[in-house]
Amino acid sequence: MEQELHLKLTVRLFTEDDRRCFGPGIATLLERVGEHKSLRAAAASMGMAYSKAWRIIRTAEEVFGCRMLDSTIGGKHGGGASLTPQAKRLLAAYQAYTADLNRYGEERFQEAFAFYKELSAGDGKE
Repeated sequence: MEQELHLKLTVRLFTEDDRRCFGPGIATLLERVGEHKSLRAAAASMGMAYSKAWRIIRTAEEVFGCRMLDSTIGGKHGGGASLTPQAKRLLAAYQAYTADLNRYGEERFQEAFAFYKELSAGDGKE
C-alpha cells in the first residue's frame, strides 16, 4: 500500500536552561485570544484548562520580560483580554519564522525523500 508522506515541522523556543517558553501552543493560544477577546474562551476553544493557559502566559511573560495580555475585569459588558503590542510582535515574528522554515523544509523534504515511492517497487527480498 502506497501512502503519501508529508512533513510536519514544529518550532519551540527554549531558555538557556532548557525551559520551553514559546511554541505552537502559546502561538495558537494568543491567536485565539485575539479572536475570542478572552483567555478563558481561547483556552476552552483549544480544550485547555484555564489554569494551564494562565501558566503558559505567565511563563512567556517571565521569560520575555513583558506582559502578553491586557485584561479587563467584569463591568457592564463583561471582562476580556487583548494582546499587548509586545505579544503581537512576538506572535508575528514566530509566525513569519515558522512559515519560512516550513517552506524551506518542504523543499528539502521533497529533494531528500523524492525516492521513497521507489522503495515499494521492490519487495525488499533482494
